[in-house]
Amino acid sequence: MKMIIPPIQLSRESREPIYHQIEKQLQALIAGGQLPPGTPLPSIRMLSKDMEVSMITARRAYQNLEHKGFVRTIQGKGTFTAHLDSTLKQQLKISTVYQALEQAVATAISYDYTIEQIEEIMREILRAQKNSI
Repeated sequence: MKMIIPPIQLSRESREPIYHQIEKQLQALIAGGQLPPGTPLPSIRMLSKDMEVSMITARRAYQNLEHKGFVRTIQGKGTFTAHLDSTLKQQLKISTVYQALEQAVATAISYDYTIEQIEEIMREILRAQKNSI
């Protein structure tokens, strides 16, 4: 099975720690099915080089993912995505979308948008997304 380099985007300006950004994006890719169970992930060394982060940062992200059950490491073989139970997948999907929308609404409110304006923006986005499918 071919190892996949996951499409992870890091924001160096974010207040969120880099390891947490890696962790959250890998969780979403695994729960969303883009990285099916058993998919080999890059080694800590390769991930740190590819993401231009320290090996400690990459190791921490992988350790947290393993602790949460998203990946499993087999000594001498590598790190692989784990099989997730459907309840955990669903909870993560809901939580991720909720957090993204919550952040978007907080941003809009910080710019003094009204509830009606925020709802209209949301409807516009939904229409645009529906038309692109």
